[in-house]
Amino acid sequence: MSGERLLTAFLDANALYPAELRNLLMRLALAEAYRPLWSDRVQKEWTEALARDRADLPREKIERVRALMERHIPRATVEGYEVLVGRLALPDDGDRHVLAAAIKGDAEILVTANLKHFPGAGTGATRHRGASSR
Repeated sequence: MSGERLLTAFLDANALYPAELRNLLMRLALAEAYRPLWSDRVQKEWTEALARDRADLPREKIERVRALMERHIPRATVEGYEVLVGRLALPDDGDRHVLAAAIKGDAEILVTANLKHFPGAGTGATRHRGASSR
């Protein structure tokens, strides 16, 4: 890229679970079309779900994919978001960690297939009410 600031997107586990979508998102990131973010918890969620749902896939292959993602996009993991989780309200409390990590990482967008659990999705909102990464 020619000094342009890349769009920052936090990737939810359901965006990383399907191989085709995950591969597309990783190729776009490697081409510097955007800057992806995720958390260890999100990585754990999609890898565990895939291992549970696809007994034909050896766990080692799934973990290898995760390791390759982390090696080739080394600054994608958001840390230190946990303090924000309790300050957020969502229809499903189990999704608060996703929003908290997105906020902490200053993500401009959240890539998720779970729009009903993230009010304001698709409205262009970049901040959740009452929460900030600062």
